[in-house]
Amino acid sequence: MNPGQLALAETPALRPGFAIGAAHSRQPPGDLAIWVFILAELLAFGVFFISYAVTRLHNVALFDAMQLTLDRNAGALNTVLLIAGSWCVARAVAAIKADRRAAAADFLLGAIACGGGFLVVKLFEYSAKFEAGINLATNTFYMFYLSLTFFHFMHVILGMVILLAVWLKARHGAYSAAEHHGMETGASYWHMVDLVWLVLFPLVYVMR
Repeated sequence: MNPGQLALAETPALRPGFAIGAAHSRQPPGDLAIWVFILAELLAFGVFFISYAVTRLHNVALFDAMQLTLDRNAGALNTVLLIAGSWCVARAVAAIKADRRAAAADFLLGAIACGGGFLVVKLFEYSAKFEAGINLATNTFYMFYLSLTFFHFMHVILGMVILLAVWLKARHGAYSAAEHHGMETGASYWHMVDLVWLVLFPLVYVMR
């Protein structure tokens, strides 16, 4: 082998297995199945959001008036809670990659607590609306508001169940710096729940 061929052979991109490794590193974190599920969920929410936007265009006065009856402070608090939850989840993944197992479990517990706080705030919102006699049949705006937010509410519950399962496994040492695929899977789903709310909150509570 001449010097030129030797140099090419030593180039990282031409080493056996390099292409496979590079391709693997470009894959999203977690299981492929969860990403198929996430994309399906985002599609469902996307249809909801487009339907809301189109309907609003034909009922601008009603939607603007009804938006003023929503508790924006509660919505903003829930935004902070979900962002904090995503931060905790991201820190949990970073901690397990550094093999800080106890810290990873603690961060997951923090994310679960943030999710619980979101649910409590949302239940207070729902309670106030129901006591005022508001329901799905009140008007078009509240049909969308209750449907959209409750659909997301159920996803927060599912996200918390997933994080709880991941936390229990983390507490029993199931994850490490070498093997944390399951934690990344749970984190990916939680980030999707957060992302959807970051679209839902300004769309329904703020944009006029």
